[in-house]
Amino acid sequence: MAQKIKRYQSPDSSRSEALIGKPLASFLQRAIALFFDFIAAGLSFGMLSILFIKFDDWTGLFSLKEDLHIEFSFFENWYSVIWLVLYFTFSVYLSNGLTLGKKLCRIKIVSLVHERINLFHAFERAIGYGASTLEFGFGFFQFFIRPDRRTIHDRIAETIVISTATKKKKKKSSKKRKDPVEKAS
Repeated sequence: MAQKIKRYQSPDSSRSEALIGKPLASFLQRAIALFFDFIAAGLSFGMLSILFIKFDDWTGLFSLKEDLHIEFSFFENWYSVIWLVLYFTFSVYLSNGLTLGKKLCRIKIVSLVHERINLFHAFERAIGYGASTLEFGFGFFQFFIRPDRRTIHDRIAETIVISTATKKKKKKSSKKRKDPVEKAS
């Protein structure tokens, strides 16, 4: 009895074909978007920390409840790292690839295998930022090495980042210009 050999089949080649020819985002666009996203994550963390502040009626001062020390400092405490992972996971998942920074820079994260980015892929991508940061940020600079411009976190989550900016065509004026000779007569 001959054993049947299993062969690889692409799970969804139609998705890959749909992405052919899409303009890829530049490194500068991606870097600026990441900068804005870190600002947004810090501001949202600050707004959340208001829940831990109490107002003392007697002194008229604000203080932390039960003498908590809350500080948003990347890699200095566990809750800052968790907040960044939550921020990137849910902003990518809920907006289907548009974080605040990416929206401002007119770029979008697109899944190579699904029409919509699912929660697991968004989480993989958020965790992948840590992998891209390791080894002095070499994961980010793989953008320049790979022809598909994918960084470590892109490859982990099976995504690419495309530009959504479209060139606007100049509209031709529908008004006909009158000949100066006709106007005078």
